[in-house]
Amino acid sequence: MIRHAHTLLLLALLLLCVPAWGQPLRTGAEEFLGNEYALGGLPRFAVVANQTSIVGNIHLVDTLLALGADIRKIFCPEHGFRGTAAAGAHVDNSTDPKTGLPIISLYGKNKKPTQEQLEDVDYVLFDLQDVGCRFYTYLSTLHYVMEACAEAGIPLAVLDRPNPNGHYIDGPVLDTTHYRSFVGMHPVPVVYGMTIGEYAQMINGEGWLKGGIKCNLVVFPMQGYRRDSTYTLPVPPSPNLRNAHAIALYPSLCLFEGTHCGVGRRTDFPFEWVTCGQDTLDLRAELAPSAFSLKYLQEMYRRAPQGKFFLPKNNFFDKLAGNGDLRKQIESGMSEEKIRATWQPDLDRFKEVRKKYLIYPDNL
Repeated sequence: MIRHAHTLLLLALLLLCVPAWGQPLRTGAEEFLGNEYALGGLPRFAVVANQTSIVGNIHLVDTLLALGADIRKIFCPEHGFRGTAAAGAHVDNSTDPKTGLPIISLYGKNKKPTQEQLEDVDYVLFDLQDVGCRFYTYLSTLHYVMEACAEAGIPLAVLDRPNPNGHYIDGPVLDTTHYRSFVGMHPVPVVYGMTIGEYAQMINGEGWLKGGIKCNLVVFPMQGYRRDSTYTLPVPPSPNLRNAHAIALYPSLCLFEGTHCGVGRRTDFPFEWVTCGQDTLDLRAELAPSAFSLKYLQEMYRRAPQGKFFLPKNNFFDKLAGNGDLRKQIESGMSEEKIRATWQPDLDRFKEVRKKYLIYPDNL
């Protein structure tokens, strides 16, 4: 009965969550906190959060506690609650020393909240800063949280934030039949031009959750957001995306993770520098591309000794690319223009799907 009442409340909130244009940017978290109906009558929260979940200079969890919210636990994604764990590093369950709240890792063996972990929860808040790139694993965390909430009958609110790579759509679309993984779960291009709130609506609407189940979802949209505006993130979304330049290069450089090359991890300029043995590519002074680019990958492939570029095991490059074609196209010496032409039919189909779930004005 309580959860049924929450469903009705979320329907009422959805009518109130209409974005207004031409005003200063306000995040979904700010809109949620400014909505008196959001906090009333929902006594037990779980929050999916990390270091980016801030309102002003204060963490969302701290703000909610100050308002008297009953937060039962925190779920955290890759890199942990404070965002300090390295990419791919196992993140353990722990306790937040500041608040004493239990922190449950969703990166490791437990990528999806269990039904037991949700037993004492009435409402889940999701507030993570995305970077608009398919292989950024916060999207996979979103998928599994939505699925768990749907199975438990618990409402989920996604607090929307700007997409720093939201001004374009580009790259190959993922082949979910053969290359679905935690670094890519849905049939979307490398760069999809949507906020995480819009993306959540697409997951729900397209029936991508297990068995086609639907999450009781509400998105708290931003106010004053424009897709074509430049947005510098106030907090780095992960340890190796430290500035706007690296975030802009990330869609193009992350594919190097499936090669013998490094992308500057453990240096002062990750994702602004590529190293293949003694050969380097310094991109710190280069203008960031306005689209997904293959030129860096093709350049370093040409320089590498034959057969010494792509990692031989686990097909990780293919998982990042979303298909088995891109690697073969690069090996064959196909031009970027011709490679791009092979993506276009799938990109056109994706753009039609995407239109159904947009919250903000679109010019893509």
